Amino acid sequence: MGYDSGEAAGPAAWIRAVPERFSQGWRRLAPGWRRGLVAAAALAVLWLGYSVLSGGENESYRTQTVTRGDIEQTVSALGALQPKNDVNVGAQVSGQLKEVLVEIGDTVTAGQLLAEIDAKIYETEVQAARARLADLESQLAGRQAELVLAERQYARNRDLARIDAVSRNELETSETQVKMLRAAIGSITAQIEQQRSTVEGGETNLGYTRIYAPMDGTVVAQPAVKGQTLNATQTAPTILQIADLSTMTVRAQVAEADIGKLKVGMPVYFTTLGHPDRRRESTIRQILPTPEVLNDVVLYNVLIDIDNADRLLMSEMTAQVFFLLGQARDVPLVPVAALRPTREGDHVHEVTVLTARGPELRRVETGIASRVAAEVVSGLEAGDEVILGAGAIEAAPRDGSRRFGGPFL
Repeated sequence: MGYDSGEAAGPAAWIRAVPERFSQGWRRLAPGWRRGLVAAAALAVLWLGYSVLSGGENESYRTQTVTRGDIEQTVSALGALQPKNDVNVGAQVSGQLKEVLVEIGDTVTAGQLLAEIDAKIYETEVQAARARLADLESQLAGRQAELVLAERQYARNRDLARIDAVSRNELETSETQVKMLRAAIGSITAQIEQQRSTVEGGETNLGYTRIYAPMDGTVVAQPAVKGQTLNATQTAPTILQIADLSTMTVRAQVAEADIGKLKVGMPVYFTTLGHPDRRRESTIRQILPTPEVLNDVVLYNVLIDIDNADRLLMSEMTAQVFFLLGQARDVPLVPVAALRPTREGDHVHEVTVLTARGPELRRVETGIASRVAAEVVSGLEAGDEVILGAGAIEAAPRDGSRRFGGPFL
C-alpha cells in the first residue's frame, strides 16, 4: 500500500519516509548554506579526533609558581632535655637522717652544709679509739723507760765481765732483757700506728655524718626525708640531687639511616612544646658510639648543649631537633612535587613548565632540598609556573617535542 500523508500510517512507514524528506529539504537549501553546514561538521569531527588522539590534554593542571625564598636541608629527631652537670648527694655512713637543711628548688654553693646524720654512734667510736691510742702510747713510754734501765744494766755487766766480776750467765740475762724490751717497743709502736688509723677512720666516718654540697647548683630532688634511717652497707642512699641548670643538654635520638650525615660541631636548632615558636640554636657536642635498640629500631644519642640563663628549659622537656645539613638564602624554589628524576644524578631533574604555548619539558639542576621544595641552580626562574604531580607526567612529551594545551587550527 502506498504512503498517503492524509491517512494514518504506522511508525515503520514514517521512519522509511525520513530519508526522502531530508533529501528533499537538503535540495531546497541554498548552495552557501550547504557549504557552511559541511564545514561545521568537518570542524566538529576534527575536534573530536584531536581530543581522542591527544588523550584529553586540554584539561586543567595543578600548578605552582616558582618563588624566591630561604631553604634548609635538615635531619629531624626527637630529644629530651637534661642538666649538663648533676650529682646525686648520698650518705656514706648508715644512721638516722637527723636534719635536712635545704628544700627542692633551693640554690646551693659548693661546700654548703646540706644535711646531718645522727652522729652519736660515730662519736662514741672515735672516743674509744682515741682512748685505746692513749693507752698504747703510755705502754710505749713505760717500755722505753725499762729499756733505758736494761741497757744501763747490760753495759755495767759487760764492763764487770772483763775483770771477771760478774758471771757469764748474768751478762747474758741482761743482754736478753734489752732485746726483749726493744721487741716489745716495736710491737707497741706498730699497734699505735694501727690505732691511729682507726682513730682517723672513725673521725672520717664522723665527718660523713655532715653532708656538704659538692658543686654549685639547684636542688632538684630529695629522695630521703628527715627521720629516715639510711643503710649505707651495700649502696650509698641518695639524700638530694643537685643540678647545674645554667647549661642544659639535649639528648636527641637519631636513626641509623641519618647518623652518618651528622658530625661534631654541626649547627643544630630545636624547639620545645612549651615554646614552639622560639628557635634555640647550638652545635653538636658529642655523638655517643653505643646505640639504643627500641623495638628493633637502632637509635644513636646525640648530645647538644644549650645556655639556659633564663631558666625556661627544664629537665625531661621534649625537644624537636633539626640538624642543619645545608641552607640557602633568597634563591628560586621549586616544589618537590614538580620534580621527576633522571639518570644524570640526584641533582638533575625534569620539570614540566606551563607556558603560553602549553606544557614544556625542561631540564633543571637543583641544590639544597627539603621535604617540600628544592633550590633551583639552573633551568627555572622565579615566576615560572610548574605542573605538579601526575599532571606533569601526563603533560610531558614522550618524544622530547613540545606539546600544547589545545588543538592547533
